[in-house]
Amino acid sequence: MLLSLSRLPPSFLLLSAVALLSLPPPTAASPSLPLTRRQDSGSSSSSSSSADVLASSSSSSTSTKTPATSSVAAVAVATTTATSTAAEPTETVAATPKVQDYSGFDLPASKGGQMLTIVDGTYPAGLGEPLNIILSSDSSPEVLIDTPDNGGFRNYILGLDFSDSCLGLVATGGQKANLGDGQGITNQTDELRFNFGDIYFGTCTETFNGGNHFRYWTQKTSGAIFIAASIEMDLASGHDIVVNGYDMGRDEIVAFATGQEADAIDSFDVTEDSTYSGTSSYGNYTYTTDVRYVTGLLQNTSEGINHQITVPPPGRNAIDGLVAVFTVKITNSPAGSSTSSAFPSVSLPSSFTFGSSLSALVAISSLALLI
Repeated sequence: MLLSLSRLPPSFLLLSAVALLSLPPPTAASPSLPLTRRQDSGSSSSSSSSADVLASSSSSSTSTKTPATSSVAAVAVATTTATSTAAEPTETVAATPKVQDYSGFDLPASKGGQMLTIVDGTYPAGLGEPLNIILSSDSSPEVLIDTPDNGGFRNYILGLDFSDSCLGLVATGGQKANLGDGQGITNQTDELRFNFGDIYFGTCTETFNGGNHFRYWTQKTSGAIFIAASIEMDLASGHDIVVNGYDMGRDEIVAFATGQEADAIDSFDVTEDSTYSGTSSYGNYTYTTDVRYVTGLLQNTSEGINHQITVPPPGRNAIDGLVAVFTVKITNSPAGSSTSSAFPSVSLPSSFTFGSSLSALVAISSLALLI
């Protein structure tokens, strides 16, 4: 039943009109928007995604690296904010940079040094190769001594299947480095090559066919050993560096030192949060190696890098800017370990026939001069 306005008292109609005029005008509702935080690509381990709980383990090694996975992309999608013309600007909070652990060595740049080697005759001039591994002075003191005795550095390296260059021949001069330790520019201590498990002629195989090799220097002020590792092409290709050869050379040695296969570590997955731990052994010495990766010593770049045109993978730079820091502890040693660690003298195996292999040795000697 409808109520006729004409039957209402005039005073009621007047009060109703005044009340309507006093109401505020209607406005559009403003949606409540979530706060958007920027996900740092180098800090995926700080989120609570499934990437945090990925870990691989074996009887000989433990990996705690955090690979780049699709979960990071999922976080980015989940935090995408809807827009509205009536919304207030959203706040973007940058991730806190990770504090780098530079213990166990002195920063070369702080005293006029650099983390690139000095290579003569490059084009353009002034290119170098990355010092991408550091054997920390927090390691057992014996491991920092360049000797095969008493579990020294050369014994440790034999456990990773690296030894002297083919027939002990190294290119004259090699490369140089300035570690900021007051010694200025110094020649490499030595150049060691992967021996494929053959301590007699394995490095000759590497010389002809290519493979992993490294040069090294000892920092006088800290005792740390700085290593420039890379994977090179065969001798016929002039020992140029393979695509991504600097990062892969570094990560192969990390794998060997922690008891893994050569291809166990994908260099594209390594980040500053990657860590590895495992064991190796040689001459009745057992070594436990803990590896962490640090940034800030090298740049993620191709600028200034030797072979800068051919080494970068598609869409990437020649080096990723990461340095692997090793802390090596001797966890088992033979009785009476003050004597030699059984480093093998280069004697020919019983199956070797000198007369039938003389021409091969002459060829090796001639070609090794080109290393």
